[in-house]
Amino acid sequence: MKVLVSLLLLLFTFAGSAQEIPEFYAQLAREVLPPNDGWAASGNGTTGGSAATPDRVFVVTNRAELLASLSSGTAPRIIFVQGTIDLNDGMTCAGYAAGTPYTLDAYVAAYNPATWGRRLPSGTLENARVTARTRQQNRIRVNLTSNTTLIGLPGAKIVGAHVRVNNVSNVIIRNLTFEDAYDCFPQWDPTDGSTGAWNSAYDNVSLTGATNVWVDHCEFNDGAHLDADQPLIFNRPYQVHDGLLDITNASDLVTVSWNRFLQHDKVMLIGGSDSATADRNKLRVTLHHNVFDTNVQRAPRVRFGKVHVYNNYYAAGSGYSYSWGVGVESQIYAEDNYFETGGLVHPSRFISRFNGNLIYAGETLVDGHAKKNRVDVVAEYNLVRNPDLSTAVTWTPELVAQRHPTQALPGLVLHTAGPFKE
Repeated sequence: MKVLVSLLLLLFTFAGSAQEIPEFYAQLAREVLPPNDGWAASGNGTTGGSAATPDRVFVVTNRAELLASLSSGTAPRIIFVQGTIDLNDGMTCAGYAAGTPYTLDAYVAAYNPATWGRRLPSGTLENARVTARTRQQNRIRVNLTSNTTLIGLPGAKIVGAHVRVNNVSNVIIRNLTFEDAYDCFPQWDPTDGSTGAWNSAYDNVSLTGATNVWVDHCEFNDGAHLDADQPLIFNRPYQVHDGLLDITNASDLVTVSWNRFLQHDKVMLIGGSDSATADRNKLRVTLHHNVFDTNVQRAPRVRFGKVHVYNNYYAAGSGYSYSWGVGVESQIYAEDNYFETGGLVHPSRFISRFNGNLIYAGETLVDGHAKKNRVDVVAEYNLVRNPDLSTAVTWTPELVAQRHPTQALPGLVLHTAGPFKE
């Protein structure tokens, strides 16, 4: 039976031509989340499109093919991405704004707080921004369906996309690079915080109301538009990206494993609002064996959820703010994580408090493998900040398929996380 399945996958018909899939990737596409591998193994587990019949297996090389592969029902499907698919597909920011009076210079001049004040933008230029934003949104959004495996062939990238796992279940995303979900038209909100903020609309991947999702061996980055390179406008960072992978709106039972999250500001939000009480008893997420490299914050920031964070590697670089955000009613269980700081970031900064108070942090190594490098992160936080955090979380993770010694992480995770290397 295994031989038959392999042969069916090695050669099938797509778009009228024969497509050959290397056996390694054909088998990879049929894999399901292993038993006990994090929260997404709960219930019926996460199988994605592993049961797809040959006519439900697609190879896509451009935007039109990708969207077409998602257009027919919820029976299991496997979608192989080949090469680079740019969801903007030749459109530029100027092209989206064509026929409207929007330019960034005009927008900045119109809503400068010195003259406009602390009112939300309104009127002709804000309407033009919304029109242009809607055009871009309609072009770059990709809505995955239930019972889908989205998987990359060697070197596959999805660029400029907002991939949504929205109110669906049983989805696997593997072996892809997601690059530069660039928002051409961020909104200025002068009421956001004490000084206002620029807000972007798009995550590389967002889970909203999604259940049983496995994101594995992917890379997330900002491509040509690094957050750190954006200018200050109105004395605030001009934010052209939102999250790399956000999990909100009562999403539940998610495993995020062996991924690379690179050089980004707001990496991963789990729970979108303190007032989203429907998130209670949801947002159960496992993060393991991921690389968080030179990010600023939210790795992750959590509200409401029970989130297991273990065997991850963190590199804290320039502009670092924090990694674990303790939000309202959240219970983070962090253990066996490794931080590389070059001595530039004190462990008391690894945690930031956002209206929550519960986080357990087991063994954490910082800048080395010796006994002296073991740090009680919560104790370090409590020494310098008030009010204290408590380690009295009310749950203990049980779904752990594989755990490695903390000292092994720099070699193991740095060399293995991200898209597969055959």
